Amino acid sequence: MRRAVKLAAFAATLLAIAMTPALARDVGVSMDEVTLVTFDKPIAVVYMGNTVIADVTMVDSHHAFVLGKTYGATNLIALGTDGALVSNQRVTVYGKRTGLVTLNRGSVQFNYSCTSNHCEAQPVPGDLSDYFKNTHDSQTQHEQMANSAAAGSPASTGPGQ
Repeated sequence: MRRAVKLAAFAATLLAIAMTPALARDVGVSMDEVTLVTFDKPIAVVYMGNTVIADVTMVDSHHAFVLGKTYGATNLIALGTDGALVSNQRVTVYGKRTGLVTLNRGSVQFNYSCTSNHCEAQPVPGDLSDYFKNTHDSQTQHEQMANSAAAGSPASTGPGQ
């Protein structure tokens, strides 16, 4: 009998956890990726608690994209057309879960994004600052050159041209 009571209490606890809306409404996203958030009611505006950790862009009155920018946790608040709270969700940004290789050399770390064919530099917070800055600057220059080419203007060749 005691065992049956414990089993019933355990089952009730699991059911309560499964039906808790706050848990079901949390948003988890990997760094440098987006996820789509759906709202039950129409929303007029969304706010991200800390835009250093994640950013939000409304798609339409029932959807928004959340972009994971760096590790951490914050919250997303959505207000309806009447200004009433529609949603207050916890947003957690994780490191990449697959394809990321970390090379440790003493106390210094270097991160790479890898496929089965090759790896490319993919600095993350915590990497050596020169490695992070140089890689980020190279990526930014590459993006600027691609944007210039797409716009039909002469591409910059970098500093000093």
